[in-house]
Amino acid sequence: MQDIQGVFARIQENKKKLKDLKDAYSQALKNSQSYVEIVDEAKLLREKKKQVETAVRGQFVSEFTQIEDLKIDITSDQEVLSDIALTQVMKGEAIEVTDEYDNDYEPIFSVKFKKVS
Repeated sequence: MQDIQGVFARIQENKKKLKDLKDAYSQALKNSQSYVEIVDEAKLLREKKKQVETAVRGQFVSEFTQIEDLKIDITSDQEVLSDIALTQVMKGEAIEVTDEYDNDYEPIFSVKFKKVS
């Protein structure tokens, strides 16, 4: 089995290399005149798109309120679902979830590391 610190260090090193490569690519794009022109055109189109969306959004105020409420409900229910699944796993119980098309779902757990200081 590999050493956890060694794997962690390798991941950190590869992340730094990836960042350096992405920075070099980004700099090359910034130096391309045609790319800069296209980006400027895209900004103008995004502004026009936003204006149209704002105009249409004004006609759907109640629907957008419902959208926001549903997003909050879904996020809350996902947290409850995760809590229930974790509790069942800790008790050694099987977890079975099925949708309306009889598709079975199984939980996926992951471990992430957060910088302490």
